[in-house]
Order: sequence, then C-alpha cells, then structure tokens
Amino acid sequence: MKFLLLLSHLTLAQKKPFGFTFSAPKATVETYDFWEGTLTLKKPTPYNPFADATLTGRFTDETGQVTEAEGFCDAPDGRTAKVRFMPSKPGPYRYTLTYEQGCKRETVSGTFTVVKSTRKGPLRVDPAHPWHFVFEGTGEHFFWNSTTTYWLLGWKDEAVIRAALDRLARHGINRIRVAMNARQDDGTRWAEPLVKESKNFTFKLTPWVAQRPDDLDNPGFDVTRFNVAHWQKLDRLVDYARQKGILVSLIFYVDGLDHGCDPFKKTNMGNADEQRYYRYAAARYAAFENVLWDVTNEYHLFRNEAWVDKMGTLLKAVDPVKHLISVHGNAEFPFRKAPWVDMVLYQSWDECGGYAFISECRRKQAETGRILPQINEEYGYEDHYPVWGCGATATKVPNGRNADNRRRLAWEIVMAGGHQTTGERATEGTGAGADTGGGWINGRGNDAMTMLPYYKHMKEIFEQTEFWKLEPRDELVNFGNLCLADAGRQYLVYSRLSSCRVSLPRDAGVFAVTMFNPRTGEKTALPDCDAKANGAFQYPKELSDDWVFVLKKK
Repeated sequence: MKFLLLLSHLTLAQKKPFGFTFSAPKATVETYDFWEGTLTLKKPTPYNPFADATLTGRFTDETGQVTEAEGFCDAPDGRTAKVRFMPSKPGPYRYTLTYEQGCKRETVSGTFTVVKSTRKGPLRVDPAHPWHFVFEGTGEHFFWNSTTTYWLLGWKDEAVIRAALDRLARHGINRIRVAMNARQDDGTRWAEPLVKESKNFTFKLTPWVAQRPDDLDNPGFDVTRFNVAHWQKLDRLVDYARQKGILVSLIFYVDGLDHGCDPFKKTNMGNADEQRYYRYAAARYAAFENVLWDVTNEYHLFRNEAWVDKMGTLLKAVDPVKHLISVHGNAEFPFRKAPWVDMVLYQSWDECGGYAFISECRRKQAETGRILPQINEEYGYEDHYPVWGCGATATKVPNGRNADNRRRLAWEIVMAGGHQTTGERATEGTGAGADTGGGWINGRGNDAMTMLPYYKHMKEIFEQTEFWKLEPRDELVNFGNLCLADAGRQYLVYSRLSSCRVSLPRDAGVFAVTMFNPRTGEKTALPDCDAKANGAFQYPKELSDDWVFVLKKK
C-alpha cells in the first residue's frame, strides 16, 4: 500500500528519550484521503508497545477546529508507530503527534495542506431522507447492493483477494461484509462441506499473537499483543476495495461462540483487553473513507445486550470520523434508540424476511421517532440449505433458494423501502470439488455463478430514479404488485401479475414511461401517459414473469 506521509515543517521536542525518527513526508493530501505520520524507534522497546505506550495525533484546521486520532503500533517489536487522519475540509492543517510510554513523552509537530478532491467521503444516513444513505463528500445517493464475504481475509495469496474484489465490483457490488476475527474448521458448520482449509485458504484468522495459530480451539492468543501481519494484510484489502468503490463492513467476531474465536468469553467480555481490540481497529481504519463497523455478527449467540451497547458506544467514541455503526442480530433489533446505532441490521430468512417483514421493521422504527435505514443482512444465501430457515417447515429444499427466487425476494425488500445483503452459493469451494468458488463464505466466485448480475440490474434500475424520495404506495397498484412513489412526480412499479395498473393524480400532467426487464436489464421506452386523460397508467398487454415500470413526470 502506498501511504501519504505529509510534512512541510518539522520540529522535535528537545528531549528525545526514545530516539525517534520521522519518515519523509509530502506536503499535500486530498480531502477524504488520509494523512499518515510514522514514528520509528531506533531500538525496540522493552515495554509491550500495544498495551504500555500511546500515540495520539492532534489535528487543527484553519478555523481552529481540533480533531484527535489515536495511533497504533505497527511492528511486533514496537519500532514503528503510526497515526492516520482523514481530513474533510481543504486548507492548511497543523498537527502534533505525542508518544508516551510510562513517564516519558516525545512530540512531533508540523503542517500540511489539504486540497479539495472528488472523493465520495464516508457514507452517511441521508438527513433529508433518513431511510437512505448519502456520501458526505459528493452528496451522491447510495443504492445499497451488498454481499457477504466473511473469510475474504483467509486467502493466503492476496492476488485472489484482489481478483475477488475486481469481480464483485464488475457485478455492481458496492459493500461487502468482512470478518476481522473468525475461526472454523470448514464449511460443514453451515452445511457447506466443499469449502475447506487448503494450501490456498484458511479459516483460522489470527488478529492477536498466537502461541499455536493452527490450533483451532486453543490458539493461545496473547490479547495484549496484535498480530501485525494480519492487520497489514487487512489494510491492503480495505485499500484495494476503496480503489474499486466498495465499502467494507468490518466485523469484530464471526461466530464468536465457536472454537477459539473469542478469547475473552463472557467472563472477561468488555474488559480492557477487549476494548483495546476495538480501539486498535478504529485507530487503523477510521481514516479509510470506505469503512463501516459491525460490532459483531450474531451477538445473541455469545454476548448480551449490555455488552453490545458498551462496545458500540466505545467504537463511536474512539472513531474520529464517526463511520456508520450497527450490530448484526436476528429478526429483532433491541438497539433502535441507541445513540451509537446508525442503521438497523436484521437476519430473517426467506419469505419471513421479505416485504411484510421490512414493512413492519419500518413501522417499529418510525414509532421510536428516529428514522434509520432498515437492512435485511441475511435472508437465505443462494443454494444454501442448512437445517434452519423460515416458516412452518423451516428449511428449504434444493432449488428453493436459487438465484432467481433470491432476486425476487430482494425486490420485495427494496420495494418495502428497505435494503438487502445477499450471498452467493458456496457449492464450489476451496480444495474440494471445482476449486473456483467459495461464495458467501470467502468472497470468491466464477463465471458459472449468475446471481449477482440480477442484483446489478436492480441497482441500475433504481439509479434511473431519485429512489431516496420514493415511499411504498401499494394502494396505487392492483393487489399483488408493488409500488414506490414520489406522488405526482415519479413512480417505480414492480409487477408480478399478468396485468399492471398504477393510479395517477389527474392534475399530474404527462409521464414518460420506461419498461425494464429485471432479469436482463433490458429497457423499453413506452408511449407517454397523460394522467389527465386516464387517471392511471395501464400496460395494455398481458404480462408473463416479473417486470418493472418507471414513470417520470415530463
């Protein structure tokens, strides 16, 4: 990774108890890129550099506004310490870096200049339309098109990681879920036996220094020291995703109940060592514009609500950028009112997580008086048939979660005013079968996997509209079809019947009408619709399969 080390004027404190050098800097940085300052000790420290030393950056813009950012140790022996800072406004900045160890202290200070850029900046909840998202830097609205790639960091060859991200970007994926910490023996845990440990891939992630890193259940983590190589690899993953326009939700635990993933257990949950884990991640990644935070995956399996609130609050406090934060749970979300929560994540499978579910989620959220985006983060991965599921019979049978019905369920979710995260099939894996896949488990796919193009079509159709202004208005269409509307201005109709009709106000004027095939993305311009003459738009032919109609006032 190429870092920007920026300095135009450097002054060192007269006392130099640590014998630091400051790396050669540059003079300018773009808005929403990051400034990085690196201090290097001439000799390794006898202390634990992760627990017994601190590095803090203090950044002041030309108006006098101050931002503080925690630094982090980036070498096992403590020789290297870094601070990263993401500026959002152009102009001159002053900084002071302070390194402390015991009663010793050293400072480095200087200036750099920030120039305006076209970078999108961090994702925010849209203040004007808070069911949706907007980028801080450009004001561009964000249509959430997300997928799960838990063990993307498990690939030993980073070229595979980059190739996976290239492919996901080509398919229009703009947000992924990535585990920072997870341990499993193989995919059998989730009825996916073809995803295995191999010479190319590991399930055993090691964020801390481990005495026995290959021991699944007893790695012997030293939770006071971080495995720097693991985090540097994640640096490169996040940075490459940034280049591809992909947001990365960093997950602190995936299946924390299992094996040696959670070294703290309930006995020590939330203690100083676990808090250091969260602070270290924030110090490394808060300066990346494409980061989101997930306090943990499926907290209810190994933690309690008080712990979630504690760690979510901590993470919000130590992140100077205030990236969006949430936690992945189940069909209920007890943190709707929590100040640290920016979006609501669910797991509700199949039809139990579709249109009616998202509609009810929106109702519950609105009752709190605080609107937040609603996301079904997991609703049944493609061709994935474990023993759990939805409804009276729970599990689906083969072909019950194929690419096409996952696509249709995704349309239900977004037509209810929600957002969705999908997952590709893992029926081809690593070291077993055709060793070209891995799907939702590790992010790798191949040309035989056809689900994501469906989702790209959905994203592109919505981006033909001002989708952030649309609200569910199913009373305007024939029963069974679904409608989003900015009444009198634009309509998006998802038609699942043999006929399609949408009511229009007669004083709304003339509408341009476009018909989309959601399976292929093909679009067809239809004759204009005069609302005054008809009071409705009705497609004159019988329909088969599902279709989308977009009406825009001319």
